[in-house]
Amino acid sequence: MDWGSLAGLVLALAAIAGGQWVEGGRLGALMQPAALVIVVGGTLGAVLLQNGMGTLWRGLRLAGKAFSPQPPFYEALIASIQGWSKTARADGFLQLERYLTDQRDPFIAKGIRMLVDNVDAETLRSILETDIDSYERWERQSIRVWEAAGGYAPTIGILGAVLGLMRVMDNLGEPALLGSGIAVAFVATVYGVGLANLVCLPIANKLKKQLALELLKRTMLADALVSIARGENSAVIQERMNSHWQHGG
Repeated sequence: MDWGSLAGLVLALAAIAGGQWVEGGRLGALMQPAALVIVVGGTLGAVLLQNGMGTLWRGLRLAGKAFSPQPPFYEALIASIQGWSKTARADGFLQLERYLTDQRDPFIAKGIRMLVDNVDAETLRSILETDIDSYERWERQSIRVWEAAGGYAPTIGILGAVLGLMRVMDNLGEPALLGSGIAVAFVATVYGVGLANLVCLPIANKLKKQLALELLKRTMLADALVSIARGENSAVIQERMNSHWQHGG
């Protein structure tokens, strides 16, 4: 669990509740089931219409990554690349097969398998770059679910406010019903703006940051594997990896 991200969400919600309390308002006034149904349901419906069920489901599942720590990978990656390079130069590409036994990353496994199969460097680069491009498109489609939700939620909140005011107008002759209608109107706007700016857009931006790091990692791996296929010295490969990291890490 990325406790910093979770703490940020809790802090944002606590600040809103605390501000309501400091101003003398009732915290219960922020709890309006009708407004919640309008904003959450309306936003989900709009995002579903735009993206389809498959993409929506992938986007919802991807949200867990925003609250998962992303451990540093550079040192371990360099160590692995150095090991592959030295093995390939000393013992030949066939000996790289032993690294496939416990390899959990399918991208790395694909690259090493192609080295073992003696795929030439340019073909290897083409295949790995195509894989990276496909991965990026797939991930960005899922991230756009949260960007879309961040765009629709405030507008749905305004719709909720209009519905609440319509209820007020219908019940002008019954003062007892006016308060609940006004409450739904204002709280729906709070829900819409809050959902967009405290949840959806921060999650989208966090996921984009994580995607950028993953793409950097895959680009470094592709470059390293191509260099190994060309028989380059491990020191030269490390210098190239250092350049990638300094300019993109």
